Amino acid sequence: MENGASSFNQFIHEHSFDSDTSSSSVDYSSEEEEQYTDETICPPSPLSQSSRVSRARSLSRRNRHWMHWFRYIVSWLLFPIKFMLGLPLFIYALSRGRRASRTSENFQSSHVQARKRLQTLRDQVIQSATDRRRGVVEDLHLAIEITIEAVFDFFHKAAHCLLSPIDTLKKLVKWFSSDNSGHVDVPTVGSGVSVPVDTLSESDPTPRQRKTGFHSLNTDARTCQDVITELGYPYEALRVVTDDGYILLLERIPRRDARKVVYLQHGIFDSSMGWVSNGVVGSPAFAAYDQGYDVFLGNFRGLVSREHVDKNISSRRYWKYSINEHGTQDIPAMIERIHQTKVTELENSQKIVEEESGNDQPYKLCAICHSLGGAAILMYILTRRIEVKPHRLSRLILLSPAGFHHDSNPVFTMMECLFLLLSPLLAPFVSAFYIPTRFFRMLFNKLARDFHNLPAVGGLVQTLISYLVGGDSSNWVGVLGLPHYNMNDMPAVSFRVALHLAQIKHTRKFMMFDYGSAAANMKAYGSPQPLDLGEFYSLIDIPVDLVAGRKDKVIRPSMVRKHYKLMKDAGVEVSYNEFEYAHLDFTFSHHEELLAYVMSRLILVGASMKQQPGQKSLKNRRKEGQTSSSR
Repeated sequence: MENGASSFNQFIHEHSFDSDTSSSSVDYSSEEEEQYTDETICPPSPLSQSSRVSRARSLSRRNRHWMHWFRYIVSWLLFPIKFMLGLPLFIYALSRGRRASRTSENFQSSHVQARKRLQTLRDQVIQSATDRRRGVVEDLHLAIEITIEAVFDFFHKAAHCLLSPIDTLKKLVKWFSSDNSGHVDVPTVGSGVSVPVDTLSESDPTPRQRKTGFHSLNTDARTCQDVITELGYPYEALRVVTDDGYILLLERIPRRDARKVVYLQHGIFDSSMGWVSNGVVGSPAFAAYDQGYDVFLGNFRGLVSREHVDKNISSRRYWKYSINEHGTQDIPAMIERIHQTKVTELENSQKIVEEESGNDQPYKLCAICHSLGGAAILMYILTRRIEVKPHRLSRLILLSPAGFHHDSNPVFTMMECLFLLLSPLLAPFVSAFYIPTRFFRMLFNKLARDFHNLPAVGGLVQTLISYLVGGDSSNWVGVLGLPHYNMNDMPAVSFRVALHLAQIKHTRKFMMFDYGSAAANMKAYGSPQPLDLGEFYSLIDIPVDLVAGRKDKVIRPSMVRKHYKLMKDAGVEVSYNEFEYAHLDFTFSHHEELLAYVMSRLILVGASMKQQPGQKSLKNRRKEGQTSSSR
């Protein structure tokens, strides 16, 4: 249906227009003649004039109807004569046209093909730029419109073929002749075509070809790379391999000569998209880059890049990890890759001061982590300090960090008890919590769009989710509509990560994963019980900034204050602040107050670093040990 009119209405308009225009003159002329003759006798009354007009119109309508049928009857009677006389002339003209066009056939075919292909690519780019994701309700509405249009279009063409036999015969002859002479290959709109896309990057600024098809035009399947490059920022993707073989995606907004580096780590059911989803003004990643930082966006295993060095790894083996692996495998691998990249780039740029040329780390690295990312980064620092290894961090900014969860709503408590009770039965059958097929991910994606387009349904879903999480007022429906919840990829959570969170809530301690037996724990930790990380907070040797949300019902402010109290008692340089935010507002909402606070904490880190803090404290401890032994 184009411009609000269906094909059926267009068909009626086309076949009635000629007869209407031809009879209009007769109608008005008859009216004028009658009116003229009557006016010579007596002035016409309004009633008599209207009756004469109605009689004239009915007469003209009746004549028009009979003329319409008479014309088609004569057309069918004269059809054999027209066919016998017109066929030789038509064949002669067709052959003459072929001979005339044979000399320029190659040029015209290539020119037409190039022009049509260019037009197709232009339409494809325009459609992909303007067409956005549709919901299930919109798809049903569109399917009904297309079906009605197809039915009316069929009847329109069938009636045209019956009422215009000569045009039908010409089209048939032209169709057969075009099949015999060959046709031009033009890509259809539905098929996938290669569209040149500008990708702004300092390492590779050349345009690349992106495969675009019909399936991606009605869903918003943008990645973190798409969001960054569309806003004009440079982008770089780094593949990081962990010690246990997982391949992670470390994304970057590169500023290669910068000696201030920030590493951002997402939380549960999230990805690096959360740090750039608010655009240029409200996203921490862009704000840090504009302040002169080299920005790295980390992704945990199982979220964006579900890859492994073992291509034949089973699903059960792949998802066999807990928060332990996030803190002892994923983050160490990504931070070491950041260290190698920065050292190489700064040495090549020759911007290192001579007295710092022998330093192992000629840059300063700060970490901003949210929710589960905060618990993982704390686990990373503590395990590295226990193993006497450098953690290479200068400051931590933790936004509503996980680690303590015993102060929660009754729904979470019920889920924790039920999960711990059923986990031995579910473990052999459930390896992770995610949507496995592209079809169901697409359905979820479209339903999220319906929640956004239908305020009543969206409000109902928002209320239900808020009640399930204890009244948290985050924009849950808006988060579900973000591009990283799309049909091609969607964040997931392994069974062991969920079990680990339930164990932490049950024990009321920031514990490492309990493998279920003393022998397994002894093999992993050297003790029959998992390590209580809260007892090792005295090993934290860098400043920590804790941020809580007063409206956060997922990780309540009392649980963030638990971190603060333990760190303060352990002598850690720690600060605590609260904002009127819910749990997802720290990343998915635009709050200038929070962004200004985070940037102010980053500024506290100096531009130069004489020595890595962790190594300095270890050397001091060794000197203290030597002096005490000499005494």
